[in-house]
Order: sequence, then C-alpha cells, then structure tokens
Amino acid sequence: MVTMNLKELSQHLSLSQTTVSRALNGYPEVNEATRRRVLDAARSLNYSPNARAKGLATGRAFAIGHVLKVSHKQEMVNPIFGDFIAGVGETYSSAGYDMVLSLVEDDKEAAHYRKIKARGTVDGILVSAPRMVEPRIALLNELGLPFVVHGRASEETAPYSWLDTNNTGAFQRATDFLLDLGHVRIALINGPENMDFAHRRRLGYLSALQARGIAADPRLMTSDEMTEAYGFRTTSEMLAQDRAPTAILVASIITAIGVRRAIAAAGLELGRDVSVITHDDDLSSLNNGQEVPIFTATRSSVRSAGIRVAEMLLQLIDTPDCGPMQEMLEAELIIGASTGPAPS
Repeated sequence: MVTMNLKELSQHLSLSQTTVSRALNGYPEVNEATRRRVLDAARSLNYSPNARAKGLATGRAFAIGHVLKVSHKQEMVNPIFGDFIAGVGETYSSAGYDMVLSLVEDDKEAAHYRKIKARGTVDGILVSAPRMVEPRIALLNELGLPFVVHGRASEETAPYSWLDTNNTGAFQRATDFLLDLGHVRIALINGPENMDFAHRRRLGYLSALQARGIAADPRLMTSDEMTEAYGFRTTSEMLAQDRAPTAILVASIITAIGVRRAIAAAGLELGRDVSVITHDDDLSSLNNGQEVPIFTATRSSVRSAGIRVAEMLLQLIDTPDCGPMQEMLEAELIIGASTGPAPS
C-alpha cells in the first residue's frame, strides 16, 4: 500500500504544509470547509503522518507506556497478558499511538517512571496487575502523568482512574451456584492474594459461604501463581484428604486444566464426582470449548478489557479534566460440563 507524506498531500491540495498540518491537528484558526477538505483527502489518499513531526507540532509523544518488573517477566509468555496487550495495542494503533514496553529491575521501577516523565517519552501510563497496596498510584499522581489502572487497589484512598471486573460478585455468584447444587465442601484455588483481584475473589467466596452458615475450611483454600502445575498439585493434595472437596472454584482456566488432570488421575469424573468452576478470560489461544463449554466459568474477556482501558487512557490524555474515570465490568456465568449435583 502506497502512503502519502505531508509535502505530497499539501501539493495535491494546493495548500501550504502549515495549513494542512494545522487542519489535521485540529487548530481552530483553520475554517471548517478547509479542515473537512484536508481530512477527506488524507483519508482517501492514505496519508501517513510522520510521528516525529506530529509530536513536535502537538507537544505529544504519541506513545503509551507499559512498565513490567523483571521479577514478572514471565508474564510476557502468559496467554492472558498476550490477549490483553493485543486489545490495548490495536486501540493505540487505531488512534495513531505506539506502545512502549519497558522491562525494569524491581528496585528501579519508581526511578524509571520519573525518567519517563522527565524525558517526555510517553503521554500516559497503563498500570496492570495492581496489588492491594499499590505505590504506583501515588507516584503517578505525584508526577502528573495520565494513567489508568487495569484493576483496583483496595488500600488506595486517593482518586484514580480504573477499569475492573466485579471479581467479588463473580465468585460469590459462582459459589452460590455450587451451594445450590448441594455442595458444601467447596475449595478455592486462588491466585496470589497480595494481588487485588485475588483478594476480591476470596471475599466473594467467603461471603457466599457465610450467608449459608457454612464455616470456611482453611485446608480448602490456597493461593499461588496461577499455573497448570499449581492446579494439579493442589487438587491432588485436597482430594487425598479424609473430607475431600466435592467442588472447586479456580482463579484461572490455566490452573483449571491442572485441576482437571488431577481429578482424572484420582480416578474421578469431572462434573460427576467433583464439580469445577473457573474464571475464564475468554482467551484466543485457550478456548473453553465450543457449543458446550468444558468448564462452567465466570467469563470476562481480557482482550475486550484491554480495548476499553486503552480507550479510557486516550480519553484522559485528550481531555485531562474528564477524570478520574472508573468503570466496572460484570462477568458472565457460563454453564459447562464441569458442574453437577453434589454426589450423595
């Protein structure tokens, strides 16, 4: 595909490069008829602005920053991270922004954000994987960098923009569903509970049990990195108990695959002997079945969340006074083949 630069577009329209540039960038002194003529020509002739020149004209870098700590570098091969980045990336690209992904030493994270601000290399920051206590929020507020958090931080009281899934409500509903099927021994195989999403999911699980007068059993609650091996190991240990769980609530479909493997290894049948509900991020590379889902699941697309959180950040950059912006997504309960009545 052949693209046209600013000089060629200006020659085509018989206008100065300054006028064309100002029309493309929304300067008010350009009359509406000229602006519309320039925009129509740019679209039809596949005009591609020079990012450096556009930045100089507008004072923007036209880039969004994502900062990842070295200790979390394994997240880059996680399919959840991949789908999220695909969602934000396509949104940035459509708006003419690049994504700058930085990998920094854990103890240099704060210094890196200060360097970003000083150099003006990005126009905003997208904060992922917030912990319950999240120091990045106070730092970014101090620096005056536009940012949106994908998730929330329970211990943060200062105002900030976020997009989150109703994790408490989702896991309360999932636990209620299992209780309605007659299950009483319900296990929770959770993610790391210093992470806000996992903390909120545990609250939903405990709230549902308490409402039915059922005491939570610490032997049926675990928290760790959400891997397949973790699901297999933890489920194997729980199924070997004298009073094994008849149902398991799982924080990730990746972990749930390990749970299913452990159930089969124990000579039990998924959905008959042990029921399982997992959280499903609707991953493009890890589909939860077709017409009949493999797992009953609380489903919330991480790619769609990426698209929306990127839209929010771009809006904050364009209109700084519109924040803080806060949106809650609801997870859908999908009924699959992994759940059934509690065995007698």
